[in-house]
Amino acid sequence: MRTRLFYIWATVRWLLVMLVVAQGLEAPGVARTAPRPKPVRTWEGLASWYGVPFHGRLTANGETYDMYAATAAHPNLPLGSLVRVTCLRNGRSRLVRINDRGPFIAGREIDVSFEVARYLGFHEQGLARLRLELLEVPAKRWRKTSQPRTPGAA
Repeated sequence: MRTRLFYIWATVRWLLVMLVVAQGLEAPGVARTAPRPKPVRTWEGLASWYGVPFHGRLTANGETYDMYAATAAHPNLPLGSLVRVTCLRNGRSRLVRINDRGPFIAGREIDVSFEVARYLGFHEQGLARLRLELLEVPAKRWRKTSQPRTPGAA
């Protein structure tokens, strides 16, 4: 009988403590994602990808091409522009930065890096129909210099 009373008392005490403690607790803040930026321009086009033959070569803006980076080539968007590319077949999207010129094949709108093509799921097919959303154009116009700048050089 004593054991049973002890368990009942312990349960009641635990419930009271939980009710009092629960009053003072707040739920953790819910992580909210930032709203998607409104695109400057949206269009659809055929995309291809480029990789191994160009890996390590210089791009149009002077960077070394990395086929595992989220970059792309476009014939006339300003270098440094940010574009969200969305695969129309599966809905997956990725943010890319324009750092090169191309594609040079009629009918193709953009060349993405191997990594972006793999993420979007068309690296095996080679081509995919994408929705392109131009999100940001760099404020400063890119200009090519013949030699890299060194700090402190006049």
